[in-house]
Amino acid sequence: MTARRTPRDRSAPTTGAPAPDAVQEAAEAAAPDPDAWIAHGLVRGDEHCLAAAYRRWGRLVHTLAARALGDPREAEDVTQQVFVAVWRGRANFRPDRGSLPAWVIGITRRKIADALTARTRRTELAATLGASLEHEARTGEEPERVLDRLVVTEELSRLPRVQRDVLELAYFADLTQVQIADRTGMPLGTVKSHARRGLQRMRHSLAPAGAGR
Repeated sequence: MTARRTPRDRSAPTTGAPAPDAVQEAAEAAAPDPDAWIAHGLVRGDEHCLAAAYRRWGRLVHTLAARALGDPREAEDVTQQVFVAVWRGRANFRPDRGSLPAWVIGITRRKIADALTARTRRTELAATLGASLEHEARTGEEPERVLDRLVVTEELSRLPRVQRDVLELAYFADLTQVQIADRTGMPLGTVKSHARRGLQRMRHSLAPAGAGR
């Protein structure tokens, strides 16, 4: 996960004591019900239990996303979003009302649906823009304005997928950065960073064209 380093990412202590993840994995293995142990620890805010949940169900989440989306990279993004949502929404999970795996799978299905909706939105946007440009060309709109739209759309398509999605949600779906964070499961600071970097890249790419006009 990129949003937070898991215990596996940390260096082992030099005192000769077992590494923190080894201790936690041993406790998990010794628990009568490992799923319940992870669930209750997660609710308490134990980051080790988040890492344990990722080890236990991360591959399943990725497999479900890859099958539904047909894109391994997009499935990786969804997997990250799922476990970010698990951590952020841990206070809403009630172990006495259902199992943690079922809750994680439920979040996975929602994130997959969001990804498919975003894909459909991009396709519809491209079709709408194409039809609009064709209409403007027929009605004699200024060629420079049509060209500007084509250039901006082309530059937007060249951005990394996450940056492109954030900017599309902001400017085409008219969402605030807080709403984008809620929809995608990304931290607000990450949304702001992707938006800023995407705009900077577009400005850098478009600057020469703008200067020549």
